[in-house]
Amino acid sequence: MSTNNPQTREWQALSSEHHLAPFSDYKQLKEVGPRIITRANGVYLWDSEGHKILDGMSGLWCVAIGYGRDELAEAAAKQMRELPYYNLFFMTAHPPVLELAKVISQIAPQGMNHVFFTGSGSEGNDTMLRMVRHYWAIKGQPNKKTIISRVNGYHGSTVAGASLGGMTFMHEQGDLPIPGIVHIPQPYWFGEGGDMSPDEFGVWAAEQLEKKILELGVDNVGAFIAEPIQGAGGVIVPPASYWPKIKEILARYDILFVADEVICGFGRTGEWFGSDFYDLKPDMMTIAKGLTSGYIPMGGLIVRDEIVKVLNEGGDFNHGFTYSGHPVAAAVALENIRILRDEKIVERVKAETAPYLQKRLRELNDHPLVGEVRGVGLLGAIELVKDKATRERYTGKGAGMICRTFCFDNGLIMRAVGDTMIIAPPLVISFAEIDELIEKARKCLDLTLAKLQG
Repeated sequence: MSTNNPQTREWQALSSEHHLAPFSDYKQLKEVGPRIITRANGVYLWDSEGHKILDGMSGLWCVAIGYGRDELAEAAAKQMRELPYYNLFFMTAHPPVLELAKVISQIAPQGMNHVFFTGSGSEGNDTMLRMVRHYWAIKGQPNKKTIISRVNGYHGSTVAGASLGGMTFMHEQGDLPIPGIVHIPQPYWFGEGGDMSPDEFGVWAAEQLEKKILELGVDNVGAFIAEPIQGAGGVIVPPASYWPKIKEILARYDILFVADEVICGFGRTGEWFGSDFYDLKPDMMTIAKGLTSGYIPMGGLIVRDEIVKVLNEGGDFNHGFTYSGHPVAAAVALENIRILRDEKIVERVKAETAPYLQKRLRELNDHPLVGEVRGVGLLGAIELVKDKATRERYTGKGAGMICRTFCFDNGLIMRAVGDTMIIAPPLVISFAEIDELIEKARKCLDLTLAKLQG
């Protein structure tokens, strides 16, 4: 990318010489250099060239209460002065993590009153896998090891997390998935529904869970894990028929249900959790991202009381992390949740900003490049197509990446998943900022269409 600021070039040189970035083509990154983000406030970022950018992705789905909240910085500083670190091993604890566990139990679905803390959502899903297998072993059913997940689901990028996820491009590196993890089709009607109606496809996709349970044998299946709404897979909102049918199947068999709430949790859907939105009643929920609004790394696993009762009979759970329940992260999470509650941010999302965003987003349906617009809460997806009627794509042209580049160059961060553009703005976004987001998105769709047809 072209630069006018000499310091930008210095930082890009440091990137080339010393930094290995996540999910990056290192040769390509070396050639073009990264954009250098230097500051942020509210829903906006500024780069080292002075450009102001509306962050339509909340960082990586996480900056719930917006950038620049001094209260979180102050909570971290206060805790650092008092107790900057201590571990939770060896029958030890500290006040911030105990208070946080209590506060999370107050907002979690009823009957979920215990939390195991981690440093990230990926670690939360690693913890889940180990806890599920430990649980069944305590119950005298050690063969119930297999976890069923979904194609194109995302559950992190650690070895277990990437295996649980259904991203083929991740599995191709590192000989994944590891044994004991299998995948069923995703409820992606627009991309895979064919001639079925959305409701027919939702039932079909759900029935694949039962089919897989019976194929493997219920005595070998430990759990089913799924995101209430698939995030990194392309904001895939399942048809209305999907979750009721899944719940019916889960009730029939003796397996655990894990909701990955890393993206949907802490207000993103207009409810505290996606499980509340769909009334899912999971046995475990993975959390991260919105827990601290991304200000400091933290994740965890919320566990239903009945599971904990069994774990209490199982002796040591030989699992944990140096930074499990880090006191500074816990203090920041406590302050973040206080702000979400006291400012009624989740309630405002549900009653005001989510309905407005979804209404404005659907206005893009009239664009010739748009095949479908969908969304829930402050999550949205725009499908880019060549033919609206047949859902045919611009094969081989990289429409999504073209659009993403136009967005960044025109002051908007909108992410591309293949040829699906996705958004998840901070929960504090205003009506005027939503208008700006839609206006910029339409402009970038125009530019993308012109380039694809040029």
